[in-house]
This record gives sequence, structure tokens and C-alpha cells, in this order.
Amino acid sequence: MTDTVDDVELPYDDELASQQEKIEALRERLEVLETQNEEMRDKLLDANAENNKHQQKLERLTHENKKLKQSPLFVATVQEITDEGVIIKQHGNNQEALTEVTDELRSDLEPDARVAVNNSLSIVKGLDNETDVRARVMQVEHSPSVSYGDIGGLEQQMREVRETVELPLTRADAFDEVGVEPPSGVLLHGPPGTGKTMLAKAVASETDATFIKMAGSELVHKFIGEGAKLVRDLFEVARESEPAVIFIDEIDAIASKRTDSKTSGDAEVQRTMMQLLSEMDGFDERGEIRLIAATNRFDMLDEAILRPGRFDRLIEVPKPDREGREIIFEIHTRNMNIDDDVDFAELAEMAEDASGADVKAVCTEAGMFAIRDDRTEVYMQDFREAWAKVAVDDGDDGDAGNLAFA
Repeated sequence: MTDTVDDVELPYDDELASQQEKIEALRERLEVLETQNEEMRDKLLDANAENNKHQQKLERLTHENKKLKQSPLFVATVQEITDEGVIIKQHGNNQEALTEVTDELRSDLEPDARVAVNNSLSIVKGLDNETDVRARVMQVEHSPSVSYGDIGGLEQQMREVRETVELPLTRADAFDEVGVEPPSGVLLHGPPGTGKTMLAKAVASETDATFIKMAGSELVHKFIGEGAKLVRDLFEVARESEPAVIFIDEIDAIASKRTDSKTSGDAEVQRTMMQLLSEMDGFDERGEIRLIAATNRFDMLDEAILRPGRFDRLIEVPKPDREGREIIFEIHTRNMNIDDDVDFAELAEMAEDASGADVKAVCTEAGMFAIRDDRTEVYMQDFREAWAKVAVDDGDDGDAGNLAFA
């Protein structure tokens, strides 16, 4: 704290003080006053800043308080636009009403448009089209780092998938010249771990179309109509982003054979499947939307979803043969530091009846053996021990047959 003015003594004793001393004392007193003035100015600036902060908080709280006091708006749908006004139907109670709107708002409305209405059922503003946010988040923003070169032993299946999905998008004129409709969907079926999902990832990576992925279980919901609505919104998102590819994994979760079960859960699953059937091949055109689905339980699927027009191609993805296993071993070890004694032909022969996922598990386990021994190279013996371990972990007591990894 600086000195105050009172701390500065003025030599006003006419007998003792000279004129020069009085001037020096006054100058010192002036300096003290200037210092105090600067301090007061800084305090004033700080007080103004604090006041502005509190003023902004007061305005925000006042605005929030005003919003909380306002009456809520209700969602309604425009049924018809007439000369007398607009007929709307309020959601929830299905109450219909005729309300007048301004010419400016009327020009922005059309039948089936969503609007917000107040307690008097007067239209306050228009709303965007309703699309479940869960359907939008299923859209793949970043392509997977999987290419067709990462898939081995499925050359025929890859060719058929590309003909079904990519060819109609890249060479639509070829189908027009021949005079045939392009295939609309492909169903991949086979044992677990054979590369069905890998094929879909490769399509997502290689094609320029919008890719939307989901699991069949995501369409199973508790409340009536919720699953069917999600299916509807899913295809609506695809139509907005044409050309698009929809991939449904584990489709047997919602497309199993219909039974006479009367439980509400089974009935809701069947309603969801009905909506899916309608979207796949119903009255409305599907547009530039291709469908890929995968399942491990082909025997459980309903006949209605397997007919042509919904899935034009049913592609079996079996376990790889010996040559395919050799290619898969080469793919999964190309980034590994392996010894020169590693024989892929022998590995393929050793891993009889293994799936692609089994082969990947063997390669990973062989690398773990090398790390455990503090080595930088993976030997042939590591692969042998890895295969034995994978077989034992599967509960086959060392028998390599019928391994299955999801």
C-alpha cells in the first residue's frame, strides 16, 4: 500500500521552512495523489469487469427463467392445406384442428410436414423431418482399413459381391444396355469366422457410396412400433444419401421364421421384420440402395426374406480350403517378422478345417510365443505350438477339427 497524503508532512513553519522546501513537499504530495489515483482506477476497472460478468449471468438466468415460464409446444402433422386454413393432427391424442397461418408460413408448409403448435393449436414454426438419431449414427463416416487384398480364399464370393454392389453403381449403363435390373441385395451365410463381415468392410472401404452398418439385434426393441420405425428411418437416411449400401449383420435376429407364438416380444420382432420386408421390396421404389446381410444361421431365416427381389443372391461363405488357408496365413503374417523356416503350405495343411478367424488367432498366438521368449522373430515351432493351444482352448483336446471363432 502506497503512502497516503496525510503521511506527507508539509513544512509550513514560516520561521523554518524555505520556499524551496515547500515546493518539494508539494511535489511529493502530488506524486502520492497520482499513485492513489492509478490504484483507484485499477480497482474501478476490476469492479466494472466483475459487474459485466454478473450482468451477463443475470441476463442468462432471466432468459432461462422466461423460457421455463413459457407454455410448451406440441408436435403436430399437417394433414391438408385449404383456403380456410391448415388442418393439423396433434401427435399423441390424434386431435385434428383447423388453424389459420400467415402467408409466409403457408408457403413453407406441405402435407405430412411436422410443425410445432401451442396450447391454442396455432402453428408456431415448422420442424425438420423426423428421423431417429439412432439411424443417423449408423452411417459410417470413416472407411474401415480393409481392402479386398486383405481377404483370402474367397475370390468367387468377392466377385459376386462386387457384381451385386459395386457394378450397378459404377456401370449402370451396362445393365440398361442388356435390359436387366441390377441385383438389389446379397445375403452372406456360412459358419462363424469365415469372412462375411470382412467382405462388408471391404465394400465400405472400396466403394464411394454411403455405407450404413447395423446389427440385427439393434432393431429389436421393447415398445410396440419402435423397431419398425427405426427400420423406416434407416432406409430414409439411405435415400437421403443415395447411392447407399446398407449392411445388416446377424440378420437372423429379426428375420427368423414366423411362428404361432402369441407373446408380445415375438409379435414385435415380426412387426419389425414386416417393415424390413416392405422397405426391401414393397410398393415404393427402393432407389439406388443396395443391401448386404450376413448370418450364421441360414436355416432360421424366413422364406419371405430369401425370395428374389429382396436378396437376389444368396452367397455361401464356407471355410477355406487348403489353398485358401495358405493365402490367409500369408496375409496375416505379411507384417510379422517371421523366420525363413516358416512354411505356409505346411501351416495350411496343419490347420485343417480352420476358418479365417482361426488362422488369424494362430498367427497372433505365435507372435505371443515369440514375445514371451524375448525374441523378435517368429519360428515355425511357434506356429505349431500356437495351433495346438488354439485347438485345446476350443475344447477339442488337441483335435483341430470344427474350430469356430466368432
